[in-house]
Amino acid sequence: MTSAAAQNYLKAIYTLQEQQAAVTTSALAQYLKVSAASATNMVKKLARARLLHHSPYHGVQLTGRGEKMALEVIRHHRLIELFLARTLAVPWDCVHAEAEKIEHVISEDLEDRIATFLGDPTLDPHGDPIPTKAGQVARPVYPSLLDVGAGQSAVVRRVSDQNPEHLRHFSKLGLVLDANVDVLEREPFEGPLRVRVASGAEHIVDETLAREIWVSPLTGQTRTGMARVKKSK
Repeated sequence: MTSAAAQNYLKAIYTLQEQQAAVTTSALAQYLKVSAASATNMVKKLARARLLHHSPYHGVQLTGRGEKMALEVIRHHRLIELFLARTLAVPWDCVHAEAEKIEHVISEDLEDRIATFLGDPTLDPHGDPIPTKAGQVARPVYPSLLDVGAGQSAVVRRVSDQNPEHLRHFSKLGLVLDANVDVLEREPFEGPLRVRVASGAEHIVDETLAREIWVSPLTGQTRTGMARVKKSK
C-alpha cells in the first residue's frame, strides 16, 4: 500500500486526527474531495493492510505503522514546500500544490539532501512542523486569532495552507509568519475582528479567516498601548 492515493489518505487521516477525535469516512471524503464510496473503499483496503483501524461508530484511526508512513509523506511535503519557497521564491500560496505533485516520487536520498541543504528545518513556510527523519514531530498548540481578545497583541505562528486565495489575502494584509498583530476590537458572538498589523494598517478579518491563523498572544494589551504606558513613566 505505497501508492500515491494510499499515501494521500494516510496523510489526510493524520491531519484530520489533529483536528478532531474521530475521523469519519464522510469527513475524509470531504477533505480529499472524493465520493463517500471511494473513501470507504480505500479505508477498507488500508484496514486490510493494517495501516488503520476502522469502526462504524468510532471512525478511522491510524495504526503505528500507518502513522509512520503518513509522517514520512508529510516530511517530504513540508521539506519540498520550504525548498521551493526559499530557493526558487515560489509564493507560499503555490508551494502546497507543487509539493503535492512531488512528495510521492522523491527518494530518501534526495529528502536527506534537501533537509541538509536547508539546515534541518523544523517548520515549513506556513508554520507547520516538519517531522524528523525518525518520525517525531512537534505538536505546538496555539490559539487562533479569533481567540485573541480586543486590546491584545499576538504573533502569527501558523496559517492554514488549504486555501491559496486565503493565503494571498493574508499576504496582502500583512498577516504572515512572525508578524505582530493588534486586535483593536471585535464584534460579539465570534464576529469579525478589526486588527492592526506592523505597517500600521488596519483591516477587518472575518471569523472564517481568523480561524485559519494561529498565534502566540503577547500581553493583555496592544503594543501601542504598551508604548503609551512606557512613555508616560
